[in-house]
Amino acid sequence: MHMRRSARSVLAGAAVVLAVAGLAGCRTDPSVAAYVGDAKITVAALESAVDARLTDPDVAAYAASDRNAFTRRVLSLLVLSRVYDAAAEQYHVSATGDEVLAYLGQVVGPDGVEQEFQQDAAQGFARADVLELVREQLLRLRIAGATGASDALSDESLRARYQKDLAQYQQYQLGYVTVPDQATADAVLAQLQAQPASYPQVAAAFPGSNTLPRISPYARADIPAFGDQVAATAPGTGFTSPVQGVGVVVTFVAGVTTPPFEDVRDQVAASVRKGADSAGQQVVDGFRDHIGVTVNPRFGVVKDQLVVEDTGGVVDILDKAAQPSSPSAGG
Repeated sequence: MHMRRSARSVLAGAAVVLAVAGLAGCRTDPSVAAYVGDAKITVAALESAVDARLTDPDVAAYAASDRNAFTRRVLSLLVLSRVYDAAAEQYHVSATGDEVLAYLGQVVGPDGVEQEFQQDAAQGFARADVLELVREQLLRLRIAGATGASDALSDESLRARYQKDLAQYQQYQLGYVTVPDQATADAVLAQLQAQPASYPQVAAAFPGSNTLPRISPYARADIPAFGDQVAATAPGTGFTSPVQGVGVVVTFVAGVTTPPFEDVRDQVAASVRKGADSAGQQVVDGFRDHIGVTVNPRFGVVKDQLVVEDTGGVVDILDKAAQPSSPSAGG
């Protein structure tokens, strides 16, 4: 089953931070909107990119509230694209259009891709922008693997991570019964440990919102309370915990199972991707600083989350990346 996640998390790290920095006058051609290394993004190319996005009625409606801010956003996206093109060439990685679309489908579910595009358009992101930002995430993952900054997403590395994080994938067969006092709690726990199958009858004798009617499976992260104690408790045993204003909770760990790697492969991959994305972002940040990015001061200064401030100087992309107003799936 796929779970819809916000594209904000999918595209995290696709950030542009522009801040004031003094640069040589030779990089202040008024016909150039931005320099990315030795390449140029001309003002004409920027205007054309803006116009192309405004052909989408939803994007146009978003842009209408502040055309200048929208233009600056588009410039930021163009700068990002050029930086990643250069980084991909430098580190000998690539991501095809089919791979990008498939990756987006993995995150939002195959039936959610078109809905994702529609929702992102309402936030001012054209379809091409969404696909480009997803491409950049794929490139970060591959750059991390190519440079050794993080393990590649190979089956071998995923299995190694699964073994390392095995405890977090375990499922606990868990029950809890809330009773009025410690003496009753001790008696209930003794009965459950002697006769685990009697749990439904025991729980029925102490009904309420703080009693679980039957033994149920819980992932480690979903255990409602006393998670550390549950993890440290041997199967077939339990413990008691007084809770002020509630009573004494008898927690019974009927069993612990470990799902096979194949059943949690997607979860393991998501965990590895998160670390690889962060590592890849650091590599790209360093590369971006190395090649240098300069933006025409006519377009102001774009800082955290693409908030724009005016400046009278030349601007440069610095090494601190912030998360932009990325497309949001709205749930």
